[in-house]
Amino acid sequence: MAEMDSAEVAARLEAERQRLEGLRAGYEEEGLQSQSEQDDLSELSAADQHQADVGTETFNRERYLSILEQVEAELGDVEHALERLANGTYGTCEACGKPIDEERLEAQPAARFCMADQAAAEREAHGS
Repeated sequence: MAEMDSAEVAARLEAERQRLEGLRAGYEEEGLQSQSEQDDLSELSAADQHQADVGTETFNRERYLSILEQVEAELGDVEHALERLANGTYGTCEACGKPIDEERLEAQPAARFCMADQAAAEREAHGS
């Protein structure tokens, strides 16, 4: 990878890291990570609270925690890509060792696998 390309990739990955860290901070500020579901529900009067409202609160909490988990996973992928860039292995498939297509890296800068190995990993994850 040319020096200019490395600098451009590093800048894109760093921008993505900052975006994801901002998202994570926003969720943490709302207290979604530190509050338990019981704490959320204990503020509500059990006598006045309809079961559907409790269900909505639970659903919303699970949705936000799922989003936070996804942000954390994406942030980990970006951090890993920055490490690979620093050690000279960026752009190489971690499964087969072949170069990852430029188009794939353009669309998904933190990609760890070539398209064939990514598809195989997804099939395995879904039990197909």
